[in-house]
Amino acid sequence: MVETGRDLRLAGVLVAAADTLGDPFSLPTYLSRFADDCVEVLGADAAGILLVGADAGISIVTSKDPDGRVRGLLEIQHQGGPCLDACASGEPVPPVRLAGPEAAEQWPQLTARALRAGMTVTCAVPLRRGDTLIGALNLFSNGRPEHQHIHLELAQLLADAAAIGLVHRRLHEDCTSLTRQLQSALSSRVRIEQAKGLLAERWGVKVDAAFTSLRAYARRVRRPIDSVAQELLDGQLDDAALEADRPHTW
Repeated sequence: MVETGRDLRLAGVLVAAADTLGDPFSLPTYLSRFADDCVEVLGADAAGILLVGADAGISIVTSKDPDGRVRGLLEIQHQGGPCLDACASGEPVPPVRLAGPEAAEQWPQLTARALRAGMTVTCAVPLRRGDTLIGALNLFSNGRPEHQHIHLELAQLLADAAAIGLVHRRLHEDCTSLTRQLQSALSSRVRIEQAKGLLAERWGVKVDAAFTSLRAYARRVRRPIDSVAQELLDGQLDDAALEADRPHTW
């Protein structure tokens, strides 16, 4: 029964990690919750996530960290550490005992700081979706018996679920942004067409001639033509303002 409860909790964490398409969506809140969930289900003492944004910016989010020690352990890894290694290689970094000489030689700054913070074991797994690598999940253990063994394969599964969710979120936001741009372009075109028709009817000229007048006026006053068209439709732009740009062939 206990095992069933643990399995259900793990299933819930996997679903939450992959579920990123709801709105409103807060990336820091999502990552913070994911880090806390990883601590709970993986038997770690602390977790941190280093995320590489679409603009190549770096974000760091940790599990509950009131004194900032976990964040410090990720920030110092610009000098070397398992999180940086997992990001660079795209491969997991198995659990390493920080009190050993190998860790001290490979990551001296991180090792010294982690041991001062009471962390004795660390590992990291990449956040990846296919060939797309977006960051890494870094786990720490404080050496207590219940935190001695971090399940690396399970950690990678959780990281994969989060990566799927984050990649899908980026695609969703890109599609939403493109839709808005297309809608804006379409609305602008409709406004211009309506303004052309209005002016052509009012002056008794061809639509192309009306457009030429609108465009010439917009250029002269250095304003977007769709803004000029909207003013004309709203009755805020009278014929007199456009008269100077009326083609002489009329």
